[in-house]
Order: sequence, then C-alpha cells, then structure tokens
Amino acid sequence: MSQPGEERRDFFISFNSADRAWAEWIAFEVEKAGYRTYFQHWDFAPGSNFVLEMHRAARQSERTIVVLSPDYLKALFTQPVPLRVKECQPDGLLAAVVYENLVGLDEEEACAALRKALKAWQGGRAKPASVAFPGGEKTCLCDVTHIT
Repeated sequence: MSQPGEERRDFFISFNSADRAWAEWIAFEVEKAGYRTYFQHWDFAPGSNFVLEMHRAARQSERTIVVLSPDYLKALFTQPVPLRVKECQPDGLLAAVVYENLVGLDEEEACAALRKALKAWQGGRAKPASVAFPGGEKTCLCDVTHIT
C-alpha cells in the first residue's frame, strides 16, 4: 500500500536490462494510452538507491507489467536475507519475501534464528531434528521406509 502523499501509478514496468528496448516501448505505449507508469530509466534519479526505488515503484503501482523473456527468468538478482527485528508489515516488493523473525527473541534464540536463516539462504532445509506426535499418547514406532 502507498503512504499518504505518495503518487499512485497504474503500472510498474519490471524488466531485465537485456529487454530495455521492449520495456521502454511498452511503457511509452501504455502512457500514450492514458495510463501512468513507473519506468526505471525515466523515474529513478541518478545516485538513488535502486532497491529502494524498486520497492517504492512496486508499492505505489496498482499493477506490475513483467517483460517476460529468458533473460528475465535467468536473472540473478541480489538475494536478501531479511531479518525482522521490530513489529512491522512489509509491503511492496517485500510483502512476498519470506523473512526470519527475531522480534521478541532473547540473544540465544536470535542467534539460532539467524543461523537458521543463513543455512536456508545457502540452500539448507529448516527440517527439525524431531516432530512431536500431534495425536496424544505415543503408541507405536512407525517405519515408513518400508511402506509399499
């Protein structure tokens, strides 16, 4: 959601730099049709923070147009390891990002959560060492490796 006083736009144009010509043409035609767009090369000021500008553009736009191509699909963007340290509700680009929650944890718990996030970022799994049986009393040991 946009904040009070922020300019709303109809579309944010998301693209890989290899597809800039297509993206610029699309943005031009969309604006010619009477809509307002966020387009990186027209709206992001030199020296501005690219990530913050992307966040602002996504948050202040009603819809996103993705210029989809193999270059877009194989792009290696910077992968964040978001750590939530205070109560907040991420929006814009951050609304869809999974974060590790450190809110309210003591130092030992926060260190464990941070290590878990770093392991996941490196391709690890968050599978626990054990899981409690949810049905009450434990009555049998199941060996699911031999089920056919």
